[in-house]
Amino acid sequence: MFVLISYDVTDDQVRFRLARTLKDFGKRVQKSVFEAEIDETELTRLRKQLSWVKLDSDDSIRLYRLCEGCVKTVQIWGSGEVTKDPDIVVL
Repeated sequence: MFVLISYDVTDDQVRFRLARTLKDFGKRVQKSVFEAEIDETELTRLRKQLSWVKLDSDDSIRLYRLCEGCVKTVQIWGSGEVTKDPDIVVL
């Protein structure tokens, strides 16, 4: 499944750790936005790791699941492309 994760976090250390965690799941497409192609197991692991983040009262993390049809309609202005699942399988 395709997920989009965005965040608005004021504390630099928390923001850095959050970005480092999200890089394990997907690709950074903007400073506070990641896209990932993950399965249900990875989604569960991601949600668990996000639940551990200490947020201030004005902070937020958002996770959007996009259906295949929705991903096909994503429009990008400027540089970049929608994250695609790699065709590489490692055994």
